Amino acid sequence: MTDAMNDSQTCAINHELVLERLIDAPPSAIYRAWTEPELLMQWFCPKPWSVASAELDVRPGGAQTIVMRSPEGQEFPNTGMYLEVVENERIVWTDAYIGDWQPSAKAFMTGIITLTPEGEKTLYRAVVRHWSDEDKKSHENMGFHEGWGKATDQLEALVATLK
Repeated sequence: MTDAMNDSQTCAINHELVLERLIDAPPSAIYRAWTEPELLMQWFCPKPWSVASAELDVRPGGAQTIVMRSPEGQEFPNTGMYLEVVENERIVWTDAYIGDWQPSAKAFMTGIITLTPEGEKTLYRAVVRHWSDEDKKSHENMGFHEGWGKATDQLEALVATLK
């Protein structure tokens, strides 16, 4: 392996935030919760935040727009594009593009959701890779661990109803 490859791998790891949990549901239920707008809207933001709307074109190159709403009613659109979609196994998206390979104004992160069967449960792994250490620190300071943790609690509650 070249030094350049080692450097890029180290950089990616240093810029990652990770959430991992064993969820008592099959991968198919979790996949549905990530890819069906009406389900995603029920869990994606930690309460008291909510999702005002979700448009998901779940295919490589497809756009996604998820509008988060604060408790005060402010709306925050988040646009991105799916890079890889493997049904019931893996979803990769980035905000570097807004769909169909159109660059966004500012790249911040790439998300990787991996669903691994563990008996009747699923090892759920969410990895968020940031473009820079500053972006990673910013995301941590926004409350990544608490926010993504609460949203995953909500995801778990929802998928328990989909079994």
